Amino acid sequence: MNILFTLFLQGQPSAIGSFLPFLLLILVLYFFMIRPQVKRQKEEAKFAESLLKGMRIVTAAGIHGKILEVGDTYIIIESENSRLKINKSAVSKELSQVYSDLNAPILAKKEEKEGEKK
Repeated sequence: MNILFTLFLQGQPSAIGSFLPFLLLILVLYFFMIRPQVKRQKEEAKFAESLLKGMRIVTAAGIHGKILEVGDTYIIIESENSRLKINKSAVSKELSQVYSDLNAPILAKKEEKEGEKK
């Protein structure tokens, strides 16, 4: 009987104490899942904006090609005597690293032009 009486006198735990694990879980999710995803999206957007005519790329579908024309949201590539119009977001940054040596002179020319403008 005394045990039941002492349990009733203890009361309920504080609201902050019971809410703290939930807040910690949200912080962990933010730093390990949300934040890296946002960073990755920014890098992909920056890569899509850096696409230039003449660069060799690989799409997410595995199509290898050379950029013939660059639009705001699309590019036209040539692959095996065919031309394809694709979204910039369909270009795979990771797969296109295969052509980084071939694209280096094109990127160097772009940097020279930007340096002359300043």
